Amino acid sequence: MVDQIRETLRESKVARWTALGIVSFTMMFGYFFTEVISPLKPMLEAQLGWDSTAFGTVTSAYGWFNVFLLMLIFGGIILDKMGIRFTAIGSALVMVVGAVIKFLGLYLADKLGVNASIWMASIGFAVFGVGVETAGITVSKILVKWFKGKEIALAMGLQVALARMGSFGSLFFAPYIAKAFNVAAPALLGAVLLCIGLITFFIYNFMDRKLDHQIRLELELEEPFRMKDIAMIVTNRGFWYIALLCVLFYSAVFPFYKFGPDLMVNKFGINPEHAGIIPSLVPFGTMFLTPVFGSIYDHIGKGASIMILGSVMLLCVHIVLWIPGLNSVALAVLLVIVLGMAFSLVPSAMWPSVPKIIPEKQLGTAYALIFWVQNWGLMGIPFLLGVVLDKTNPGVAAAKYAGENVNYDYSTTWLIFIVCSALSIIVAFMLKAEDKKKGYGLEQPNIVK
Repeated sequence: MVDQIRETLRESKVARWTALGIVSFTMMFGYFFTEVISPLKPMLEAQLGWDSTAFGTVTSAYGWFNVFLLMLIFGGIILDKMGIRFTAIGSALVMVVGAVIKFLGLYLADKLGVNASIWMASIGFAVFGVGVETAGITVSKILVKWFKGKEIALAMGLQVALARMGSFGSLFFAPYIAKAFNVAAPALLGAVLLCIGLITFFIYNFMDRKLDHQIRLELELEEPFRMKDIAMIVTNRGFWYIALLCVLFYSAVFPFYKFGPDLMVNKFGINPEHAGIIPSLVPFGTMFLTPVFGSIYDHIGKGASIMILGSVMLLCVHIVLWIPGLNSVALAVLLVIVLGMAFSLVPSAMWPSVPKIIPEKQLGTAYALIFWVQNWGLMGIPFLLGVVLDKTNPGVAAAKYAGENVNYDYSTTWLIFIVCSALSIIVAFMLKAEDKKKGYGLEQPNIVK
């Protein structure tokens, strides 16, 4: 029976890396759409009459349904009970629907009016957020299924790298696309790419069906997921340290995508047309470094230490970005490169560490709960940033819409990033202490020899 189990599709390097490539493309298109308006804040203010609060509202909408309607948690339960294939296709369809609604909110802005346009774009982004986050936990479980005991951190690192390529594409190209056509055009492109991503998930389903047929003996021996497993997850202290590190660290990175381009315009004097170029270096750097750090974790270990190092680097970057009077473009480029390195270190170790803490049958729900906690930050921090920016810069948004050459002062707003970064360091140390106490093996290599 053991020999029959071992001779499966996942033992083929070509097959498992092909599976990785297929599902990663869908996530790449998802991340492209996630950041599709991030570098367009100055254009949205000038052309549609948005202010920072409006921009923060739309970008925070990503987490509305996931957080308040618990859609992400339901998605994780569906994943564990209904399986990968059902959840993958369902999440991809939801992404497409949400993307189309958001595009229409931007495209019909003149007919809808400012407020209606903002809310339609927000609802679309909220629907999309349900789809892309559920797709994210599905892909995480897919990679554990194919790579557990093998090159799991490298595989997750490569998946993250391709996802970051999508973010890079939005941050770098969206302003040029918007200038050539209109501010809604990048969202339309994103919706088309998501349709392609839906097709790639259909292709993966054939591979997943074949693998399930081969490992049916393992599936029969495995205990089914039960609702009481949720209690087992949420009473695990290691799980909570991972979840808190995730929300704090990502709250100091992903909202930077949203407000970093505007910072470059207002503090560093970058032309709005090129506003996304410097922030795009963050995902560009992670494309290359995340797989490298993941491979180090696979072969050498030190996962908890890697997370601590990345959190410290993130804090240093935000402190220097905050210092008033420092507005050198060369310095901004250097800081964003370091931020990219930090953003490579933490995810490369964090996501492969979850299967060491949580049993595989509970992974879908565990990842969903982690993503749910993360969505509180992805929802709350952008909104808070927008509100604080408007409150500390009264009249600036109206002056910009009137064509005046005025700038936002980001010094107070940026303290939010500094606090999140500092707290992430504390939690990373607590996770390392818990690992030493419970023996999860976070400092040990992932590859079983």
